[in-house]
Amino acid sequence: MKIAITGCNGDVGKRVVLWVLKEGHTVVGADRVIVPDTDFYDNPAFSFHQADFNDFDTALKVFEGCDAIIQLAAFAHPMHYKVKVHNENVVITWNVLRAAAELGIDRVAVASSVNVLRGVFGTEPTFRYFPIDENHPCEPDEPYGLSKLIGEIQADTIVRRYPSMRVASMRMHKVAPTRAWAYREDYFRSRGDLWSYVQMDSAADAFLRAVTVGMDQWTGHETFFIAAPQLAADEDWLELKEKYFPDVQVKSGWVESGGKGFFDCSKAERLLGWVHVDYA
Repeated sequence: MKIAITGCNGDVGKRVVLWVLKEGHTVVGADRVIVPDTDFYDNPAFSFHQADFNDFDTALKVFEGCDAIIQLAAFAHPMHYKVKVHNENVVITWNVLRAAAELGIDRVAVASSVNVLRGVFGTEPTFRYFPIDENHPCEPDEPYGLSKLIGEIQADTIVRRYPSMRVASMRMHKVAPTRAWAYREDYFRSRGDLWSYVQMDSAADAFLRAVTVGMDQWTGHETFFIAAPQLAADEDWLELKEKYFPDVQVKSGWVESGGKGFFDCSKAERLLGWVHVDYA
């Protein structure tokens, strides 16, 4: 397949490009900035466009002839909590989705975030139940999480208008090269992200699966939590839950199921065939 990857020079983007190339696909990379010493720039299966997806016509030009799009171009945290992150993330995501529809590209995966919940960037982390699955209410109180939630609503909208399209919103957790790298010593300050992470190559695998699995596997727009089952912490998840979230209920059967984390990623396993692996 010929797969466009936006934000290809970001920390996550680089790993996704390398993973997609390793699996034998052709990559059209796009980013605002050029990083010429990146490993894949000399790969004949890779081409690069310096592009700002705030401009819709730019998106149309970059994506022409592609079979699928992996959308990673975005700000990754709220910064000053005012307008820039929200406004640009929302416009860029819509331009990518609308360009895909215009060009007849039916396979799209968009980087959403676990921060569609009220978590680490919020004033106070708020969770309704554990483990968290895709049915958990999304109640962000900050601009980054809001921009990601709006991106998911945009995906709902685009597939209603263009029912042949399939869009995956990938609710990634903190992307880390290793579990040790993701480890937080201050457990109280880390409670908003539930001491969780996703290994970067495993995240890349999830993105590729989202655009390459058979179209008969699922249709329309689906959200997927992408997180490791194990925690970047020394304590058991239930001990941490009782210490920091004693009033949050645990869904029946989860303790007995052997689940070790706060996120239920069984939907990604069922529809994408994805299971978290610590590749490093």
